[in-house]
Amino acid sequence: MNKMSRRQMLTALGGAVVGGALVSAVPGVSPVPAHAASGFPAVEMWTPHKLDPKECAPVAYEGYWNKGLGCGYGAFYSIVGVMGEKYGAPYNQFPHHMLEVGKGGISDWGTICGALLGAASAFALFWGRKERDAMVTELFRWYEKTAFPIYNPGADGRVVGPLPTSVAGSVLCHVSVSKWSFETGIDANSKTRSERCGRLTADVAAKAIEIMNAKIDGSFKAAFATPESVAYCGSCHDEGMQSPIVKGIQDCTPCHSGSKHVMDKFKNHP
Repeated sequence: MNKMSRRQMLTALGGAVVGGALVSAVPGVSPVPAHAASGFPAVEMWTPHKLDPKECAPVAYEGYWNKGLGCGYGAFYSIVGVMGEKYGAPYNQFPHHMLEVGKGGISDWGTICGALLGAASAFALFWGRKERDAMVTELFRWYEKTAFPIYNPGADGRVVGPLPTSVAGSVLCHVSVSKWSFETGIDANSKTRSERCGRLTADVAAKAIEIMNAKIDGSFKAAFATPESVAYCGSCHDEGMQSPIVKGIQDCTPCHSGSKHVMDKFKNHP
């Protein structure tokens, strides 16, 4: 499919689903009666297909800009949507536009990066938690340590030319964007920052597909170790320790390093 036909498809569909097509197309899922007596339907995973990261990265980038649907949509569509283009149902009947919610770190709250949300959500269609968690962790650790953006759309860019990079150290949209803007001096509300996130969406999609392909081949192995900060803080705050108050495994440093940028600005911090 050429670029124009894909753009036309993205514009025309926006991930829309007509009537009950999604429900009828997904194996093991049927309409639930008003007074269901049998409980929740069985969970049946979809079958994943290997994809080409280089082919899908431009789709993620274009998806980011499509109707302003953003990073979550772009990353998700570049995986599930491209499977739909290649293999049809059920992948092409999923309401891909649902992942627009990831834009701005979920409705502009600056929480998880929407591109990561889109990619992890795609993983969740194919693997349950026991198999998926290591894949998500690998993707997120890579994100914490990588200088973005890498992808360059060339003449197709909404902003043409190379962009400065930074390492976020965090999977949070707020930290990722703010650190990049601080280090580059570029306004977080500018089109250039949006271009950065569009390119980052392509980067995340490509890495997620690499992980997915390895999982399908049975060759997936985690390459990133747990950060020292997580082990250090966990020695006091993990389950079974003297102060088990912490939930999560993301790098603790960006928010708890004690630097002047993250110290309590409202009252004295111990």
